[in-house]
Amino acid sequence: MFIQIPGMIDPHTHLRDLDWSHKATFASETAAAVAGGYWAIFDMPNTPPSTTSRPALDRKLAALRSQAVCDWGVYFGASQADNTNQYADAAGDVCGLKIFNNATTGDLLIEDQAERKRHYAAWPSSKIIAVHAEEETVLDILALVRRFRRRTHFLHISTAREIAYLRAAKDEGLPITIGVCPHHLYLTQDDAHALGSLGLMKPGLKTAADRDALWEAVASGLVDVIESDHAPHTLAEKQSEKPPYGVPGLETTLPLLLLAVREGRLSLERVVQLVAENPRRIWSLPCLPDTYTLVDLDAGFTIERGQLHTACGWSPFEGMRVYGKVRETWIRGSKVFDGEQVLVPPGFGRNVFGEAA
Repeated sequence: MFIQIPGMIDPHTHLRDLDWSHKATFASETAAAVAGGYWAIFDMPNTPPSTTSRPALDRKLAALRSQAVCDWGVYFGASQADNTNQYADAAGDVCGLKIFNNATTGDLLIEDQAERKRHYAAWPSSKIIAVHAEEETVLDILALVRRFRRRTHFLHISTAREIAYLRAAKDEGLPITIGVCPHHLYLTQDDAHALGSLGLMKPGLKTAADRDALWEAVASGLVDVIESDHAPHTLAEKQSEKPPYGVPGLETTLPLLLLAVREGRLSLERVVQLVAENPRRIWSLPCLPDTYTLVDLDAGFTIERGQLHTACGWSPFEGMRVYGKVRETWIRGSKVFDGEQVLVPPGFGRNVFGEAA
């Protein structure tokens, strides 16, 4: 059985390139995106040089324009060194503002609530704020949402407690949305020993009870988006004495969700909402004509590193049997992926915000 999924979007990726081009490039990771079925993906600001100034933003936009094979957006980053005076100029060319409120890769951590308040007050209300907030920090961010009424997307939620906080916030009517990652749905602390450093990510793997709470929230409609938090590192780096946090996920997100459909965890309609309809609604993007993914629902396959397009060439889900093979990805009337290889040249992709929107 074949289905078409219109305009898939992953709003949470770390594509690397720039000063980290040894890990991956915009060309390699947007190739992974179209292989995973995505029309557009949004890149986070914490690859050095951090996207916290106009020159850094312009450098990233130029690099993406020359390399990307899918459509894309980028986040501007809230900086410890107050950069709020640049927000009005940057907002038009980006998909939103990212605020890192708990420990993560890079140097953009903002732990002081007064500093967070300054960023919330300064960011234009026309664009969303995306936050890394864990456990009690979720309550701190909700206090700012309550005060400033800024649309806020909570990224990679991973615990039952966070889900409870956000369920109450939605019941209150706060303008929030929720993202969850496949690795927190399929992996737990019990898998950590077998995975070793390949299971290291931020937020980390949680308990089976947390995982079950996430599945319930996804199935019930509380969670809005399944996002990959795609964060490639070289295998050598992950196997080093100080392995970095982060795992790839652009090519495994859709088949993992379609496995959940096969297992009766989710409906197919719910999957389409999570990877396509809801991200487009949240970021106010209409689906472009002739932009869709053709998926063979009955095609089962085992995730193998040799089949991946991501430059890092590994996956924490290696060896897992999944279902739902991407046979074609179409963007703006062009077939960009034929189930095996990318068919368009670097630079085909467009910024869906601002400059080329």
